[in-house]
Amino acid sequence: MILQPAYRFAQTRRWPSLPLTLSIALFLVVLGWAFWPALFSRIDPLLADPTQALQGPSALHWFGTDHLGRDLYARCVHGAALSLQATSIAVLIALLAGSLLGGIAGWFGGLADRVLAVLVEVLMAIPALLLAMAIVTALGFGTVEIAVAVGLSSVAIFARLARGEVLRWRSRSFVEAAQVAGVGSWGNLWRHVLPHAAGPLLALAALEFASAVLAVSALSFLGFGAPPPQPEWGLLIAEGRNYMVVAWWYTTLPGLVVAAVVLATQQLARGLQRLQGEA
Repeated sequence: MILQPAYRFAQTRRWPSLPLTLSIALFLVVLGWAFWPALFSRIDPLLADPTQALQGPSALHWFGTDHLGRDLYARCVHGAALSLQATSIAVLIALLAGSLLGGIAGWFGGLADRVLAVLVEVLMAIPALLLAMAIVTALGFGTVEIAVAVGLSSVAIFARLARGEVLRWRSRSFVEAAQVAGVGSWGNLWRHVLPHAAGPLLALAALEFASAVLAVSALSFLGFGAPPPQPEWGLLIAEGRNYMVVAWWYTTLPGLVVAAVVLATQQLARGLQRLQGEA
């Protein structure tokens, strides 16, 4: 069921739109930054050269240099691994925990459904970033802690969608036939209901990936992430705010990287949702 939108797209043989094509290309480049940074920059992101401090963008330093003379492009490239690692962990936590809670509530109903409803209402009433800040303050500072905090703050969104999808599929004839055939509740939920609910959940995960990039970068900007000199994207932006008058590139170019990744991810999520709707 998850691959049906891709099969349908392949059968129609339609080329994706230009914005979607550019988004795919940009996302692949950023993934390349995260997994094979040496292919995109051979400069050590931690190597300081005070004689090159606050140099503007040039052929030698594409994004310029920071106040210690470190190459900003290299730091953005190598920082992709940290930032996308935290984002991926956050989305995975939210997807798995939310799907489990929502699936149980929608399938079994009763007390489980009422408890989930109260939990979702409470979590949705608190701004996600504020909730993530409270969680990371309790857990401690660091990249993994940020990831866990952002993931837990997004669980309610996935739980609500999972519950709705389970309620939509549980009354279908093939699910009822499996129950009559003797398939247990957990087996029926796992084998017949959740696979059909996976499509919308994955589309939501793609959309939440963009929000998680912003949340992780914001928490890193506020100092909750990896300590210097680690090149997290949010930390790069925070370091450059004191030099905006004399070095506009210091904050602007890492900020544009974050914005471009967010916009590309949102475009990909919308494309996935359209394909899901056509399936």
